[in-house]
Amino acid sequence: MMTAFQGVWTQEFWRAVFGELLAMTLFVFLGLGSTIAWGSPANATAPADNSPPSHPPDLVLISLCFGLAIATLVQCFGHISGAHINPAVTVAMVALRKLSLAKGVFYMGAQCVGSMIGAGLLYAVTPESVRGGLGVTKVNPSLSVGAGLLVELLITFQLLLTICATCDPKRNDLKGSAAMAIGLSVCTGHLFAIPYTGASMNPARSFGPAVVTSSWENHWVYWVGPVIGGLLAAALYEYLLCPDFKLKQSYSQVFSRGRFPSEAQVVLDEEQRSYIEKQAAFTVLDVERAGRLGLEHQPAREVLSSV
Repeated sequence: MMTAFQGVWTQEFWRAVFGELLAMTLFVFLGLGSTIAWGSPANATAPADNSPPSHPPDLVLISLCFGLAIATLVQCFGHISGAHINPAVTVAMVALRKLSLAKGVFYMGAQCVGSMIGAGLLYAVTPESVRGGLGVTKVNPSLSVGAGLLVELLITFQLLLTICATCDPKRNDLKGSAAMAIGLSVCTGHLFAIPYTGASMNPARSFGPAVVTSSWENHWVYWVGPVIGGLLAAALYEYLLCPDFKLKQSYSQVFSRGRFPSEAQVVLDEEQRSYIEKQAAFTVLDVERAGRLGLEHQPAREVLSSV
């Protein structure tokens, strides 16, 4: 356990953690802001109590705002923290050993705190008359809780599948923007799932407004569904759809000896040593570790983000 938390007291480590906090604050503030039902001047006259006329939230507006916000923030913070901006992504990367346990724990804490700050700021600047539910995610009353859980699992599954595929260092056919691909994946999930569950795809995104408004109805759905969906997608891609046979063989040999390598140097022969050392900067999102190895980062391939 102590080994997993080595390197915590470094500038690079805390810079990455702060990057996750700031990115999540901006994401929640901007995303939830699109759910506010402001009055529409084109609507009919105002109600008798002189409150602003309201109209239902625009699903396309909300979907585009969440998707474009993620694409923008991935571009801004990808080289700083990897731009997870989602506990489901962080859990998946820790499970695949592409992120250290220490960084994963602190990332999730920063994401939750950032979500609360973003939701609190939006609550403070939004008039009470139009504040509504502040974008709290809820399962549609017409659905069972199990159906809502399945929807959250599936939309997060497609998000993590997109992330793994667009950030795969083994691919040489990738063109265009990885950040935009991830943002479009978020947008697609929202276009489909907003009527079903509010389209969280992100436990921290649901956590912040729930804390601010004290609304916890079926909140567990927005943690269990995305985390399971993210783990399934990451494992499916890594070990079935596009496995890394050389790396898998090397790790299998190490596991058979009862220990896990602390660095990429644990290999079977010189050919594998060369291969794994080339992959280390991409398979481990620890800035401090990459710095010690003297490896050169490629930000577009390090980005592992989400809503």
